[in-house]
Amino acid sequence: MQSEVYLSSHGQAARTIALRPCGSNRLDPASQGNILYFSPHDEHTQTGLLKVAVRLEPAADFHQGFYRKVHSRPVYGCLGLMHHANDTFIALVTGCSKVGDLRMGESVYKIIAVKFFSLTGETPDEDMIPAPVNPEYTSDTEGPGLMPHPCRELEKVLCNGGFYFSPQFDLTRSIQSRQEIRSAEANQNYDQSYLWNHFMLSELLTFRSHLDEQEREEMDFGGLLVHVIQGYVGCQPFRTATTQGQISVISRLSSRRAGTRYNTRGIDDNGNVANFVETETILSNSEWCFAYTQIRGSVPVFWEQQGLQLASHKIQLSRGSDATKPAVRRHFEELIQKYEDVHIIDLLGIKDQGEVTLSQEYRGQVEALKPILKHIHMTRFDYHSQVKGGNYEQVQNLLQHIRGDSERYGYFYHDLLSNSIIQTQRGVFRTNCLDCLDRTNVIQSSLSREATEYLIHNLFPQDSRFSSLMAIHSQLWGDNGDMLSKIYTGTGALKSDVTRSGKMSFASMLGDATKSINRFYINNFQDKDRQEVIDILLGKMSHQSPVTIYDPVHDSIASEVKARLGEYSQKVQIDVFVGTYNLNGKPPSEETLEPWLCFDKDVPEPDLYVIGFQEIVKLTPKQIMATDEGKRRVWEHEIERTINRRGGARYAQLRSGQLVGAALMIYAKESSLPHIRNVECAIKKTGMGGMAGNKGAVAIRMNYYETELCLVTSHLASGQDNLQERNNDFHTINNGLTFARGRNIASHDIILWCGDFNYRVDMENDQIRALVSQGNYFEIFRCDQLKRSIDYGEAFYGYKEGIIAFAPTYRYDIGTDNYDTSEKYRAPAWTDRILYKGRDIYQTSYDRAEFRTSDHRPGKRFYVMRGPSMPFFFFFFFFLCSNGAFFHKIVD
Repeated sequence: MQSEVYLSSHGQAARTIALRPCGSNRLDPASQGNILYFSPHDEHTQTGLLKVAVRLEPAADFHQGFYRKVHSRPVYGCLGLMHHANDTFIALVTGCSKVGDLRMGESVYKIIAVKFFSLTGETPDEDMIPAPVNPEYTSDTEGPGLMPHPCRELEKVLCNGGFYFSPQFDLTRSIQSRQEIRSAEANQNYDQSYLWNHFMLSELLTFRSHLDEQEREEMDFGGLLVHVIQGYVGCQPFRTATTQGQISVISRLSSRRAGTRYNTRGIDDNGNVANFVETETILSNSEWCFAYTQIRGSVPVFWEQQGLQLASHKIQLSRGSDATKPAVRRHFEELIQKYEDVHIIDLLGIKDQGEVTLSQEYRGQVEALKPILKHIHMTRFDYHSQVKGGNYEQVQNLLQHIRGDSERYGYFYHDLLSNSIIQTQRGVFRTNCLDCLDRTNVIQSSLSREATEYLIHNLFPQDSRFSSLMAIHSQLWGDNGDMLSKIYTGTGALKSDVTRSGKMSFASMLGDATKSINRFYINNFQDKDRQEVIDILLGKMSHQSPVTIYDPVHDSIASEVKARLGEYSQKVQIDVFVGTYNLNGKPPSEETLEPWLCFDKDVPEPDLYVIGFQEIVKLTPKQIMATDEGKRRVWEHEIERTINRRGGARYAQLRSGQLVGAALMIYAKESSLPHIRNVECAIKKTGMGGMAGNKGAVAIRMNYYETELCLVTSHLASGQDNLQERNNDFHTINNGLTFARGRNIASHDIILWCGDFNYRVDMENDQIRALVSQGNYFEIFRCDQLKRSIDYGEAFYGYKEGIIAFAPTYRYDIGTDNYDTSEKYRAPAWTDRILYKGRDIYQTSYDRAEFRTSDHRPGKRFYVMRGPSMPFFFFFFFFLCSNGAFFHKIVD
């Protein structure tokens, strides 16, 4: 698996990096093997990114005079290619250490050093042997630079001690899974969810698949491409009175919803959960192999938790129960397909209200699934209450309770002498606590221990002396817990001494207290940066694209398919209602919301309701310091009750968010839920220079089919003369409101922005009132501040708004149809607005509703839009609580 690294000498047409397998890594010792070459290509992608030329050629054709050796030690394979920091890099494993052998001939290595080398030479290379000085070709870019290497943080993550690879077998799959897919091309069947360098490696795997069989075998034998997992691998020899062998624990951390503790929680719309780990306990020797598999993962509902609290961390469910069901179903369908049967062990407590809420939602989702998916079972075990005071013997009660399923599931057993599979595991235990770390590790190690003891008793009933094996087992599981905890939280596991010895000492408690303090610091001050590096490694940032390998045949086919995409597309109609309402801090009144939320029968039922509120609470200093979510909950219930009273389609709450008085709520037709993905919420404060949330915005983004949709509600600076402050608020929100992985508002295909923008009319108060009484809204609108700001490019540039043919929505005497008669005598204005941005969108109506609860009026609006997607129609209804609109979108 060792290779030497060469770089083309100065004067060559293109900078080329060559990987040449060392002699012992050649399939045919008599041959010189093949060399893998990487070089930039003259052709670029449509987005301007560099293409890379890759070729595999016989080493006999290698002209060593044109190359120089650039690394003093052999490297251990290529992790892949990546565009990063305006350059293109090849990542090489430059250091590793052998962990052990899972089975005979199946060695595992831990990565301890990685280097990213520039394919263009634009970035100074580190850890390379300096080139001989040649004045003719001296370049300022040669040698290490003064600035840190742009890939330094990526290298640090890959060298954190949790990345492993094997040159001989597929480490992404369990032993049982590998046995089930035995084939000549087994090495192509990697489980992408556990392949952490898939983003960097995918194009090279495609290149490999285009080689002939002999070339593939030569390339694989040379270990030129490295497939890595993240997690833990520990191997130790063992000996009992009657047998000996190797015991291993291997944990594979999923890359699908990867990240740090407070940045990555719960489930996503594809059914992936945070901190999902598959763990195997393996015992083997030359005669037999035993494997026992378990899984762990975050509670599979949509939930969040803020980290900047030392004593407690408030848990919030971020999506309604009905809207959560499709994702939960996807999660368990995949588990059942893979493991056949799933028994959930929920370790959440009954004293912490957040854990109670989370556990209840979890149990409700599982109960709703049982009539559909028969192979799900659930056991609740309040770990903290049961083992209180160090009473860890209570864990045995749990094991006794689930023993029936434990015996029914069994384990994997392979008789190597006869090469026959004696038994396969037919189910799996899925354990969770809050973080799926400390409590989970204790229970999983106990389950593994019981399965291992059962094996030894069955195979060697006379063997009563295997305490040393169990001691090794406990040590491996303790190390496993520490590494998984380090990856997720930055520190080792709490209660690791319980895993290792079965008890908790005073020194252990002090150690856990120290870890908790360290976790608090890391989670609050380092995790955001760590999360970004993980997302870059996995290619999840919005600006990232995989490196394209130059392939003229493939490029030609891709261009032809793209040109004929319209022939294979379908149209799907989507209706969306959007409304905005400044509530003036008022709760729901006797006024029914139906005139605002429910359209006539001849209007399509919307697939989405998007409701933006401002001043959902009074903007007092107390509220600004601590957001009151109770008022939002009341309005959420009232809206859901109203829209479901209309009859016909049923609606479920999809997502909501709040910034003091601004709130945004999304409701989806139940039939639309399977088509919605990647729902996120973000906020941005603009009050008091960005320090206070009395002004600002709430935004929710999603993928509806293939269209990226961003919905925003905002409350901007008030006051007749504060035009510039309002424009500044827009820029602060537009530039500063960010979602995960580098997305911002402008990143989306379609943006719908509603709210109390507070823009006024530059006209005398009495003149405005006179024109209103005449119904001459056009003359007033000519002096509208927002219209002028858009026209002059000062704010909301690129956004559009339909014709306003209704009276100003602000400011009324509450309970009347009279504009302000107070001492301040405020001039009427259209403060409540809805704007849109996107291709092929037009408005079909724009109106308002007549509510008198607040000093604002609600409205309604309808748009029609056309844009790209998995082609579908897109209808948008906009309904302002002072004015409203209806939008319609068609995606072809």
